[in-house]
Amino acid sequence: MQRILVAGITGAGKTTMAQALSARLQVPFHEMDSLVYTGPDWTVDPGLHEQVAKIAATPAWIFDSFGHPDVRDLLWTSADTVIWLDYSRSVVMPRVLRRSLRRTLLREKVFGGNVETLSSWFTGDHPAWSSWTQHAGRRAEIDRRTTDPRFAPLNVVHLRSPREATAWLAGRQPRSASG
Repeated sequence: MQRILVAGITGAGKTTMAQALSARLQVPFHEMDSLVYTGPDWTVDPGLHEQVAKIAATPAWIFDSFGHPDVRDLLWTSADTVIWLDYSRSVVMPRVLRRSLRRTLLREKVFGGNVETLSSWFTGDHPAWSSWTQHAGRRAEIDRRTTDPRFAPLNVVHLRSPREATAWLAGRQPRSASG
């Protein structure tokens, strides 16, 4: 496990898992949304592909993303391991709703200095709506990719509950100074 992609639907805990795994394995973590959204009004970085390609060419990394469409195939062909957080809607929806509500009420700045607003809750790309509407499709797409020969050989760790993920992560030992 050197080039790790933590995949799942919005609200599954990809960033939390990627950060914890990064600390355990001492592998650099890269937050996809902070690379994607670099300016006001959720502006996508025009140099995203080049930036991610540069990181993907390094020997070790962890990304917390299924992959932005501009770099999805690049990440999947570069990864050696996919940690799939395959949680039900009943798990992810309370998480994404709590997070978005907190961000909205506290006007927390997120990627590129943007904030979630009350009006954004009524758009199709709001995290709550996308998590709900894309759940089945994202699951099917990740399942397809984990068996697609274009992305082989991939070590796939398929975790179906937060309890299973916690137990799996507890078994990851910190890397020794020699590697």
